Amino acid sequence: MGLRQYRNFINGELRPASEVIQVENPFTQQIIAEVAKGGAAEADDALQAARAAQPAWAKKSAAARGEVLKQFAQVIRDHRVELAELLMHEQAKIAPLAQVEIDVTATYFDYYAGWARVYEGEIINSDDPQENIFLFQKPIGVVVGICPWNFPFFVMARKVAPSLLVGCTTVLKPSSTTPLTTLRFAELVAELDLPPGVLNFVAGGGATLGDALVRHPLTDMVSLTGSVEAGVEIIKGSAEKIMKTSLELGGKAPAIVFPDADMDIAIKGVTDSRLIFSGQVCNCAERAYVHASIYDEFVDKLKASFEAAVLDDPALPGVTYSSQIDRAQLDKISDMVDKAVADGAEVVTGGRAADKPSGYFYEPTIIVGAAQDSQIVQKEVFGPVLPIVKWDDYDEVIAMANDVEYGLTSSVFTRDVSTVMQAIKDLNFGETYVNREHFEGIQGFHAGWRKSGIGGADGKHGLFEYLQSQVAYIRY
Repeated sequence: MGLRQYRNFINGELRPASEVIQVENPFTQQIIAEVAKGGAAEADDALQAARAAQPAWAKKSAAARGEVLKQFAQVIRDHRVELAELLMHEQAKIAPLAQVEIDVTATYFDYYAGWARVYEGEIINSDDPQENIFLFQKPIGVVVGICPWNFPFFVMARKVAPSLLVGCTTVLKPSSTTPLTTLRFAELVAELDLPPGVLNFVAGGGATLGDALVRHPLTDMVSLTGSVEAGVEIIKGSAEKIMKTSLELGGKAPAIVFPDADMDIAIKGVTDSRLIFSGQVCNCAERAYVHASIYDEFVDKLKASFEAAVLDDPALPGVTYSSQIDRAQLDKISDMVDKAVADGAEVVTGGRAADKPSGYFYEPTIIVGAAQDSQIVQKEVFGPVLPIVKWDDYDEVIAMANDVEYGLTSSVFTRDVSTVMQAIKDLNFGETYVNREHFEGIQGFHAGWRKSGIGGADGKHGLFEYLQSQVAYIRY
């Protein structure tokens, strides 16, 4: 029996391609499926279809568009176990986390369906008593969504749900590393009564398909979740068109532990924020700053917490995390740790690839003694590695926390509300978590500063990313 093959979904049809992408299970290191590989021709077909469908889609009521999102949510729930198993296999995500991603994605579609009767324009006071000023919110048009490999299904919904709800049409490019769950969803969408061209799924490489989608004259907006390098290319590709981009890029989140912190809460929060999905999450705690008075105790307890992690088959119960996504990611992590040690840092625990019969495992790793300007403190690892830096002075630690090129998430651990409020004011990050793990809510606004991105997602503000304003001056 041959490999399962997944097709692209363009203009209401499931279409094969002349070339395929082979998808690997990172844990078993076996090829598990083949995906149709799209290029410039598929990009043009999908964007032509989206452009043709957009005017009629925008003329539907927001409530009618919201009903379609509810259908998406129900389809996901009807196939929730199948989708979670597929997600687990294509990216070695532990089974409970894979199921959470699938279930939250369904909730996400329902959440934005609820905005259909909520989002609104404005009436603005005019200086002329015989005039009204109306501000209308209108869909941007054709949106290209480009998704990452770490949360491929949820981020798909992040781009599809708000854009379709407000009247845009969408061409969605899943990661070529983890496209299976998204393209299985495309098969399920194909069975619904969705107008052709409203939603299209095309798989392919970033340098070929992605570039064609971004530079195409029919694209009105690009929403990317990915690396800083990918974000730079999106901006370059959109520059000539002066096209809107919404970019969620990398992170190097600090977790600041104050002397009065609840130690158990801090240990759990930092562990959960560093080891979730093998550390391959943009808002993970990437570095910890711990007050000198509790530094030794914190390092000892975090070491025990990291060493309690269970690395194994993602399908087994009790597993903390499984393989890194691929060999390249494993090698990157290893190289960064090796460089940190060569530069004088010390490994407290971990510090090497785990000895497993298959998969790309890296041990949970704690590093101490790294300088503030070192690579391990400054650059995103995207793996289960945490440098810990000692501090004494509040102004010093805030300066160190802000001293990176990223600005996505941050956290503080303290019992003092004044410290909380002051730190939130002083930290230059799009999100700050207090006495908890780094993980955002769908009703918030997930947005970064500096090289962590432009624009954002989730909640009311995420919805307005896909709208543009038109002001009407009406004299009577």
